[in-house]
Amino acid sequence: MNNVVKSLADDERFALMKFRRSVQDVLQPYHDDHFLLRWLRARKWDPVGAEKMLRDSLEWRRKWEVDSLDDWDEPQVLKDHLPYGHSGFDKDGAPVVVIPFSGLDMYGILHVVSRRDVIRATIKALERFMRLCREQAEKHGPTANQVTVIFDMQDFNLRPLMWRPAGETIITLIQMYEANYPEILKICFIINAPKIFALGFSIVKKFMNEYTISKIQIHKADPDRWRPAVLKIIPKDQIPAHFGGTLTDPDGNPRFRSKICQGGKVPKEMYKKNFDQSNEDFTTVIVKKGDKMKIDFVPEKLGSILSWEFRSENHDIRFGVLRRGTGGEKVELIPVRRVAAHQLDEVGVLTCEEPGTYSVVFDNSYSLLRNKKIHYNVRLAEPTEGLQELAFQDI
Repeated sequence: MNNVVKSLADDERFALMKFRRSVQDVLQPYHDDHFLLRWLRARKWDPVGAEKMLRDSLEWRRKWEVDSLDDWDEPQVLKDHLPYGHSGFDKDGAPVVVIPFSGLDMYGILHVVSRRDVIRATIKALERFMRLCREQAEKHGPTANQVTVIFDMQDFNLRPLMWRPAGETIITLIQMYEANYPEILKICFIINAPKIFALGFSIVKKFMNEYTISKIQIHKADPDRWRPAVLKIIPKDQIPAHFGGTLTDPDGNPRFRSKICQGGKVPKEMYKKNFDQSNEDFTTVIVKKGDKMKIDFVPEKLGSILSWEFRSENHDIRFGVLRRGTGGEKVELIPVRRVAAHQLDEVGVLTCEEPGTYSVVFDNSYSLLRNKKIHYNVRLAEPTEGLQELAFQDI
């Protein structure tokens, strides 16, 4: 009996034995106790729930042909524009992954390749890091069998991710990770987080389990605070100088670009898909002069996501989101105001945290001369509503 099993409580050890027995027919040689415990912990020591989760994941691996992804050569735009890289190892020997997240141009990427390609490239990277974890664990023990991550949010802008295909892709990636790579995160430093990051995180954490959230440390743009926390876990010679380490490129670049892809804007001349002015999937209405239009939603589950994307033709329109509570009280969640949706598509999202009726309002009551033509896509989605299936849509 190894040390990890010895440290378990009696009921936990029994759950492990029961789980191992129930999945004996699908286990591979490298599926050791550490592997099994990841699934058990993710399902709070319920061996039946852990078995279902593991079998579902194995079916997912078959469906995505995960074991042969090394033979797939991802499109060049993903090699050049997905911002991440492996810089070294932490003090326990665990791999350190750096993600300069603001360099992610999901809008540009999805104008060049399919959402499925983005998912496949992410899986391929995760599988590579998992193999590296297993190699490190053989050398350094179980504490090296997880990943240490640095998310750099410097210059983060939420707006590009409010574009519906981009937001759905990010959420799909999170759900995929949680369902198929449980408990591989050792610690995640989110650094240089601006105020707007809080809104984005409040949305995506709805799709994360408690374990993942417990491993995340969020730091504002204050290197005096986050650098000591990072260097407590990672040696200086294992991270780029930009984060307080010593690694640089031969030309002295502190971001270590030779190992850490920084992403960046995808050149428009590479675009192969045109989402911008297509009104497919949009509903078109005329809001008459002096009038307003209201679309009501009553979420069945708290935490549901209300999202919108719309454009107007030639002129602006007033827009807002209201909530009428069960007692009849009204709250302005997004204050009704004039937006120049004829110049730039208006996109947004909010979480339905309270029961009631949520009303999306297009208000043309201030205009006495002009009707307004609006193309809109407004929808309410439960936190886990079919986003995995979106990955198979070649948008």
